[in-house]
Amino acid sequence: MYQTMDSIIFDLDGTIWDSVDTIVDAWNSSIQKCLAGKMQLTRADLEGVMGLQADDISKKLFPTLDEELRKKVMDECFNADGEYIKKQGGQLYPNVKEVLSRLSKKYKLFIVSNCQEGYIEAFYEYHQLEKYFLDFENAGRTGLSKGENIKLLMERNNLQSSVYVGDTAGDLKAARFAGIPFVYAEYGFGTVIEYDYVIERFDKLLEIF
Repeated sequence: MYQTMDSIIFDLDGTIWDSVDTIVDAWNSSIQKCLAGKMQLTRADLEGVMGLQADDISKKLFPTLDEELRKKVMDECFNADGEYIKKQGGQLYPNVKEVLSRLSKKYKLFIVSNCQEGYIEAFYEYHQLEKYFLDFENAGRTGLSKGENIKLLMERNNLQSSVYVGDTAGDLKAARFAGIPFVYAEYGFGTVIEYDYVIERFDKLLEIF
């Protein structure tokens, strides 16, 4: 199957890096502004919603807020994300740069995430990894599901044989929707019991591809 593979599409959070601590700082600053410090998020709170789309995240984190206030809080949180990521970045998983460098010589690399618009750009800016990726897509820009965004990106780049690398059940669902194999990054945030391949660390990709 992989002799003819032309591309690898990556999830971002929990697959390439862990930015949870930075996001906690960003979101708590926004919550302080919007809710006068009436609540505060923890790392565990954020880990529990990684990979979800914005509306699902807001309902899970702020179930007692009315829809209008919930949207206001989420907008503030997402606006803060980009600025904090640009300044603080996140923690790349071990050997990410080296692995991406080697893979990019053989395959076309891409990112599809459920993040807001500007998040991937901030990731690129802080870690200087843009040179390894040819394109990206996210829910914040299109309003589409992750599976739909994978298909959109594949069509836009004329990809014939891709795989998706991610760490959650939502990533598996997205890969199945797009009709491509799924590589489960078990070191990430989610638990997945069905997959085509599994890696216990990022550099294990080199053994598959």
